[in-house]
Amino acid sequence: MVLRVRGVVQGVGFRPFVHRVATRLGLRGWVRNDSEGVLIRAVGPAPAVTALVRALRAEAPPAARVQDVEARPARAADPGPAASFTIARSGPGGLPASMALPPDLALCSDCQSELLDPSDRRHRYPFINCTQCGPRYSILERLPYDRPNTTMRAFRMCPACAAEYSDPRSRRFHAQPNACPVCGPRIALRKASGGELAGEAALNEAAGVLSRGGILAVKGIGGYHLMVDAGSEKAVAELRRRKHRDEKPFAVMFPSLEAVRLSAETPAGAEELLSSPAAPIVLLRRRPDAALAPALAPRNPWVGALLPYSPLHVLLLAAFARPVVATSANLAEEPLCTDEDEARRRLAGIADSFLDHDRPIAHPVDDSVVRLSSTGPILLRRARGYAPAPLRLPGRIEGSWLCVGAQMKSTVAVAAHDSLVLSPHIGDLDAGPTRAVFQRTATMLGEIHGSEFTRVVCDRHPDYASTQYARATGLPCVAVQHHLAHILACLLEHGRKADGVLGVAWDGTGYGEDGTIWGGEFLLLRNGQARRFAHLRPFRLPGGEAAIRDGRRTALGLAHAVGDAGFGPLGRRLGFSEAEAGLLGTMLARGVNSPVTTSAGRLFDAVGALLGLGFRNRFEGQIPLALEAAAAGHAGKATALPFPLRPAPGGAGEAAELDWEPLVAALEAGRLGGCDPAELAASFHHALARGIAAAARAAGAGTVALGGGCFQNALLLDLASAALKAEGFEVLAPRELPPNDGAIAAGQALGALWGLTTVQQS
Repeated sequence: MVLRVRGVVQGVGFRPFVHRVATRLGLRGWVRNDSEGVLIRAVGPAPAVTALVRALRAEAPPAARVQDVEARPARAADPGPAASFTIARSGPGGLPASMALPPDLALCSDCQSELLDPSDRRHRYPFINCTQCGPRYSILERLPYDRPNTTMRAFRMCPACAAEYSDPRSRRFHAQPNACPVCGPRIALRKASGGELAGEAALNEAAGVLSRGGILAVKGIGGYHLMVDAGSEKAVAELRRRKHRDEKPFAVMFPSLEAVRLSAETPAGAEELLSSPAAPIVLLRRRPDAALAPALAPRNPWVGALLPYSPLHVLLLAAFARPVVATSANLAEEPLCTDEDEARRRLAGIADSFLDHDRPIAHPVDDSVVRLSSTGPILLRRARGYAPAPLRLPGRIEGSWLCVGAQMKSTVAVAAHDSLVLSPHIGDLDAGPTRAVFQRTATMLGEIHGSEFTRVVCDRHPDYASTQYARATGLPCVAVQHHLAHILACLLEHGRKADGVLGVAWDGTGYGEDGTIWGGEFLLLRNGQARRFAHLRPFRLPGGEAAIRDGRRTALGLAHAVGDAGFGPLGRRLGFSEAEAGLLGTMLARGVNSPVTTSAGRLFDAVGALLGLGFRNRFEGQIPLALEAAAAGHAGKATALPFPLRPAPGGAGEAAELDWEPLVAALEAGRLGGCDPAELAASFHHALARGIAAAARAAGAGTVALGGGCFQNALLLDLASAALKAEGFEVLAPRELPPNDGAIAAGQALGALWGLTTVQQS
């Protein structure tokens, strides 16, 4: 019997696992990697082969994810079985993109025990790993995943490591990054002012830099972190100054789970995520008495916590013994630094010292970010530990497609055969260096899968850098509407069809079919078509991009839309001068640089400004985050506020509108009546959830899929899910993919597969 296994089955100890099970069952044959996944030839009694098939799913290594197992009789062309069961040389074969590239995995408990065991030959070795942990995607240069195809090929295994690699009884049997102090990578501490230290002296001096309040650049698995003492206000403020980072929160790496508990509320679900093989950053509510610098996250109740996930991090945090800031080593909006020369050049004037190593990084990989909700985890940034893991397509495609995603939260995807592989988070494409990483990633995905792309899929926005790249390839190009892609991404991860589904796509901005800025959309998917069933009532954004950064402008846009006679006084209350308010009023009246939008994200901005909870977005989503934070502690005190669904002004056949005017008027009346802004913020969230449920009732679809960046808001997601479920709707929410634009490339693939690329206006 020949067994084909697809999924995350390379770089996770799958072949050694198959070897052990087959040997235990007395089977002959072989197992090997190829470009399609893992292939097995199993010869022996039928019950033993059946037991092997069952074990492939039930007993797979923890980091593996088996998508499917196909069985067929052996053919004459298949290599014959050996006298025993062996691990065969990898072969090419198969359809290139139908398997997953292995993600990087956090240090496992077995390796950590050895790392700290004075009697072990890898005691305190900063690059210890096995088949269950260590670098994968970040060192992979081409498929299949074998040592000669990784950056570890530069390190020839010593006899002891080679013996482990060849021993089926060893935990390092066919562990591709296997190494030790004799034959593997090494660390060095280099000061910006000159001088170099190695080994234990490098670790001790790195901890000393942190203790003295300095800024340390640390080369990790997928790139550099900038680290400072997280308890030092002076050190954190200096990092902000040098990094040109105003108020965006910094992540904090804690020495242990116990240290996390001292600084943040840590429910069981959070502890499980922090300690998982993915080891993401998890957003937790900070304790009032936490010994953390206020400058870590100004006016923000959350802390982004993570644990040391590489042996180098474990040793450094043990030496320093306190939490450290662990933020991407770059200037604002630039991509990660990945090699020593680049780090010296780009971090000059920022880092005081550099803790380096000589294992090359093939691809930059950022830390993943997750937050919790009552309905489950919300993946905000899909990167290290999660990507690139595969998703099954509900059909087969010809050729190999490149899906280039959106402008913000950029990711790219390759779709071939019946699978899709989505890259890790790249970043926003506004900056030239990030666009260069985007282009390298797109090229790399083609090269690593060994095939030429036959089609490119993009967003309908003509000015996105990703769209322009797609058009410039010269390949046949398909454009998928932005908000439709959000909903299709949700359907893809849940394995659902686009029939009888109401998609709620709420985000900041996206290019609408009518040329306006959409962002508060209800898309009804039925009979192979998508129709814009409803949307938020439109309003204008005075100053366009400037209004995205300044919620006060959006608040004036709402006032203008309802003909508010108090426009002038509102402008003064929001801090505008008479002249500024007058200019903005003229812009709105004439429609000059004041695009029309239905954006839910901008509605959050305006309400946050009206309630005095924030005026400017100094980083993306700052005002909505403040609005959610205020509401979270008062969700039980919310009052019912109106948010009616009305027929569109255009008459029959047009999309209905969720009218925010009565809701905003009620919030203003509550503010004038002395209501607590936090309670009003909670009432606002409840009203939005009831509005979503009202639209679902009117649409008559049994399933509601939620997508778009607004559903990063855990309170909104929880309230909307509860309101919908209470009325009998099935609710699909993003889990394996982010709700934000990081999932757009995945949705584009499904749109192109189904020929579902546009949204009908009526």
